Amino acid sequence: MKKFALLALAFSSVVASAQSATYWQNHVDYRMEIDMDVTTNQFAGEQWLTYTNNSPDTIHEVFYHLYFNAFQPESMMDVRSRNIADPDRRVGDRISKLKNNEVGYHEVYFLQQDGQAVEFSVTHTLMKVELQRPIAPGDASVFHMKFNSQVPLQIRRSGRDNSEDIEYSMSQWYPKLAMYDEDGWHADPYVGREFYADFGRFVVDITIDKDYVVAGTGNLTNAAEVGHGYAPEVQGRRNNKITYKFVAENVHDFAWAADPDFKHEIVTMENGPDIHFFYDPETANEENWKKLMTDAPRYFAYMNTHFGVYQYEQFSVIQAGDGGMEYPMCTFMVGGGDDYEGFLGLFVHEATHNWYYGMLGTNEARYPWMDEGFTTYAEDVTMQHLLNRDGNPHQRTYAVYRQWQSSGTREPMSTHADHFSRNVFYTISSYYMGSMFLNQMRYIVGDEAFNRGMLRYFDEWKFKHPKPEDFVRIMEQESGMILDWYLMYWVDLIKPIDYSIESVEGMGQAATHVKLKRIGDMPMPMDVHVKLTSGMELDYTIPLVMMFGSKPGPEAEQPWPWTHPTYDLEIPFPVEEIETIHIGEGAADIDESNNEWKREE
Repeated sequence: MKKFALLALAFSSVVASAQSATYWQNHVDYRMEIDMDVTTNQFAGEQWLTYTNNSPDTIHEVFYHLYFNAFQPESMMDVRSRNIADPDRRVGDRISKLKNNEVGYHEVYFLQQDGQAVEFSVTHTLMKVELQRPIAPGDASVFHMKFNSQVPLQIRRSGRDNSEDIEYSMSQWYPKLAMYDEDGWHADPYVGREFYADFGRFVVDITIDKDYVVAGTGNLTNAAEVGHGYAPEVQGRRNNKITYKFVAENVHDFAWAADPDFKHEIVTMENGPDIHFFYDPETANEENWKKLMTDAPRYFAYMNTHFGVYQYEQFSVIQAGDGGMEYPMCTFMVGGGDDYEGFLGLFVHEATHNWYYGMLGTNEARYPWMDEGFTTYAEDVTMQHLLNRDGNPHQRTYAVYRQWQSSGTREPMSTHADHFSRNVFYTISSYYMGSMFLNQMRYIVGDEAFNRGMLRYFDEWKFKHPKPEDFVRIMEQESGMILDWYLMYWVDLIKPIDYSIESVEGMGQAATHVKLKRIGDMPMPMDVHVKLTSGMELDYTIPLVMMFGSKPGPEAEQPWPWTHPTYDLEIPFPVEEIETIHIGEGAADIDESNNEWKREE
């Protein structure tokens, strides 16, 4: 490794060590008891929440999310959907048309902190609580809450009676404490998407009609009592109801679904989680679910090897929701359709969220691309493996990037998830641009450093809440490069990557002079591939000055200053012996028509 690369590696290691020494995150411990009335679609809830303040700040107020309140006419979600140019087709104007028995709500009628009543106020989907006793650093408080809720008609993610007749898809279903981190409270109204919360322990008792099969986050601790595929026989039930008792450790949310027609099957893995499948054979394509039971263990084995080991003993695939949606230790996904590849892709995408949404716990609202984009990248390579295909699995991602970058409508990836001007811009930015972020990082640092970095990122940041800078520092440490410039250009700016071969001129029998030009405003290192008429091939890599290093491979040329629009490369062969010159293979160049030079006959 070059001397400047060793210096960069040493510096980045010191920075990372200092950061880890000051890192903190608060902790939650939920205990909830829910009694569901399936005739009214309402439930009574009681919650005990122990909140531990590990921050250096004294906390004087807390905020709760009341997500079900979004499913009422004139809510922020309703009005936003009716005014944005391209509303989610699942939402549209449906919320505005809900009847009284179809809306969702949370009514909190009792709240104490450490046994003392506290004042609280509700605004849309948020509840602000004025503490009767501030929570000092290192201290904890217990919040005791009683509430009544109504499950809305299923419109977005959560609700009752979805399009495939699944009775309850219970996500974002309970009063949930908002996230407090070094940037303060993240009390984001529920407008459309993305979540962020503390890791902790969930103990949830769900009492429901005895005929219902319940699936959810966590491990069921009373399987012998409930039966329904959890145990061979049922030992006892009371008052025509049964209580499911779930426990989940080190998760930041809890979701569940229930239906009397669920079929429950379990696949066990030798070196992986028990995989539970819940589906309705009448509305799901049972043949596809059976195929998935074969492919799911292959999926977990591949993910464990290439992106980090799944940390829980259980995972559930649940027919529920409105398409596909991730939750800790489970996924909701529709079960209809005859396209198995599409069905498998849906599973792979949603299950992979359990790495980047679930176990890494990034702030999705602020950095949706760190979840959706990283998930999309892993999905593409995993699907290629599962389907035994060759070629570039990210080809579509590159095409979408080039089209959007060239359209003039691109918005910065640093835009908050709810604040993109159009839904399609959120989708492209989060899914495709986030995946491209990893593709371009791999291009810059090389495959080996990138692959090591992806595994190290997971190992060092699981059950924490990494930010973009944390991921970049991992890649700096693995590559020995400085990469802050890349984060700024790709995430905060919208400048295009566009390079060309400006000219190729012979220099007698000794050499050929190649002039490269940067047309776009985003600087990138440049790989050059030369093929001679003899069949011999040459490779060059031109790093940027501000990288202070280069990826393994050919000896690096002199670095290219970003201030210089052109670069001169000398090839030690006469121009008559050169067949082709190609630049930027793997770079997100928006115009590849000027990236290749061919010798004229």
